[in-house]
Amino acid sequence: MKKIAIYLSLFCIGISSLNAQKIDRKKVVQRHNVVNTKADTLSTLTVGNGKFAYTVDITGMQSFPEYYKNGVSLGTQSEWGWNSFQNTKDYKFEETLKAYDFNNDGRKALYSVQLKEPERNKGAVEYYRVNQHRLQLGNIGIELTKKDGQKAKISDLMNINQKIDLWTGIITSEFSLEGTPVKVWTASFQNSDKIGVKIESDLIAKGKLKVFTRYPSPTGQFLDDAAFYGNENDHTTKIVSSQSTQGLIQHKLQSTDYYTQFNFTEGKLRETGKHYFVYEPSSKNKTIELSVEFSAKNPKSTRTLFADAEKESTSGWKNFWESGAAVDFEGSTDPRANELERRVVLSEYLTKVQCGGSNPPQETGLTFNSWYGKPHTEMHWWHGVHYALWGRPEILEKQLDYYFRTFDKAKKLAERQGYKGVRWIKMSDNDGNESPSSVAAFLIWEQPHIIYMTELLYRNSKDKKVLEKYKDLIFATADFMADYATYDKEKNRYNLGKGVIPAQEVFPAKDTYNPTYEVAYWDWALKVAQQWKERLGQPRDKKWDDVINKLAPLPVQDGVYLSTESAKDSFTFPKWMTDHPAVLGALGMVPESPKLDKKIMKNTLDIVWERWNWEHTWGWDFPMTAMNAARLGLPNKALDALFMNIQTNTYLKNGHNFQDKRLRIYLPGNGGTLAAVAMMLEGWDSSTGQFPGFPKDGSWKIKAEGFKKMP
Repeated sequence: MKKIAIYLSLFCIGISSLNAQKIDRKKVVQRHNVVNTKADTLSTLTVGNGKFAYTVDITGMQSFPEYYKNGVSLGTQSEWGWNSFQNTKDYKFEETLKAYDFNNDGRKALYSVQLKEPERNKGAVEYYRVNQHRLQLGNIGIELTKKDGQKAKISDLMNINQKIDLWTGIITSEFSLEGTPVKVWTASFQNSDKIGVKIESDLIAKGKLKVFTRYPSPTGQFLDDAAFYGNENDHTTKIVSSQSTQGLIQHKLQSTDYYTQFNFTEGKLRETGKHYFVYEPSSKNKTIELSVEFSAKNPKSTRTLFADAEKESTSGWKNFWESGAAVDFEGSTDPRANELERRVVLSEYLTKVQCGGSNPPQETGLTFNSWYGKPHTEMHWWHGVHYALWGRPEILEKQLDYYFRTFDKAKKLAERQGYKGVRWIKMSDNDGNESPSSVAAFLIWEQPHIIYMTELLYRNSKDKKVLEKYKDLIFATADFMADYATYDKEKNRYNLGKGVIPAQEVFPAKDTYNPTYEVAYWDWALKVAQQWKERLGQPRDKKWDDVINKLAPLPVQDGVYLSTESAKDSFTFPKWMTDHPAVLGALGMVPESPKLDKKIMKNTLDIVWERWNWEHTWGWDFPMTAMNAARLGLPNKALDALFMNIQTNTYLKNGHNFQDKRLRIYLPGNGGTLAAVAMMLEGWDSSTGQFPGFPKDGSWKIKAEGFKKMP
């Protein structure tokens, strides 16, 4: 018996050791390094630091921006780089406003919408939609010359072999031109808006390889893909200084100017065309190094070269990967496991590079503009929540600086519409300047996000300092939410709407009320705001409680939740089964509520799954559906949702979530994948057991560490 007890004890120790075995994070990350062997416009690679990013082609630089313009284009963008065209007609923002009284209660609320007439107001709308717009700061590429004196085209490059080491953030690119090899190393500094590059080739000494800088113009269009060279007389560039190892260029636009600082191996910086400059290395060299920094002010920084970038990048990325959470699916027999791990690792990399600054990011990050480069606050949940769930709350907290900076403007928006508190602006620049939109103006689901995200920060630390820091934001947010709800005397309840466009944006504001997702989210967020009152030793807010107690029920018909109470034909009218199936977010993104019946939600998931026009959805709809299925105890369905074979659920070779030819990248999909996987691994407050979102049939072998529960 004693021997059996010893064996059993050793066996248990062995099992315990296996379960406690740490993940080899470097191995997990590096098995998803991206390798390119041809010029694929959708496989570009990016280096950056969260507030600055630089995307490269197969040369390791931005040598062929026009070739890549319709793919994942070769952008150089920063948080601070914004411009406005001149307001030559002296438009006033007030000219974009229109008064509405949706509920016939005498409220003439002013909304900034896309007026079509008169012509003056239409012009004002277009001006304020376009301005401010985020800038493409400049193309930094390699100028290659062939033996016949002609500039090389991308088709002239052979023997292409490019790899990004995700563990270090360094890209290595090899190719040859007319038989002569070229090797390029590219890295981003982690504490400044600066790249470092090293190039090795016999072409340098022959004068056949130079580095160019070209300054595109802002397009003033929905997209800006860093390759528009028209309107060249509307901006100016000049060399401020040029020496044998450094140079400085100033770029002036309509409302801003900035600098590009070069440090390089011995050579000369010259202007060779309109907005076109070339660094010509000394013919003594076969290897050159350079750094290029973009700055809103003359940087006057110390001399740095590639070696400095390499050191910063290696150290910064090692610290990132060793922080927070990690998951390892190696050994799983489910054929989707490796692909899920790939999406996870690449999404971690891309969101850190593109979305780690002091603002909600735009949906295309720091690569190319969408919606003129402006962030959409309703997307902030998808951009930010995963950081807290993955044990990196400091990145989320940095993003929340935006809400402090824009608080006064959000307060004025609420006042303009006759409400208390703050109404967070859906589409704005980093300063909180509102953009006219006939959809954005009526969305409300961005409102509770700040409560959700700060609640995650508090759960992470249980530190009263978090409550003190964010309480004014939370309470002003809740004040608006309570005041926005319309009291229905006949039914003795509070409604959301009319006058709301839900997250599923196909519904008209004038007719829509009580969308299921928004009602559930409103209920949860107001209750959390009351918890913050109690944690701080303050009395509960009576108005908030009144709204919580009398908020409309989640609308049900024939045993399923309707998308909105106003759409009784939610699952029979084709248009209502397009766009985001946001009804599922009422359980998934939003925690289970006493208002919600899980059997009815299961019926709703079934009918959405069967009838929805999935071809007309967006990248975050699939993780949202997965979270819903996971909370319903359907892990196989959760995985099926993550891997639904739909174009907008495509994850490219470089990890980007492809939507269509217009939106070739879509970072809410990446953030959504990370949030859903974290939830499926670590669970949520009411979940039980290990890895509750994954099947228990033996097909998944999982090691996970560092994750935080969802509410």
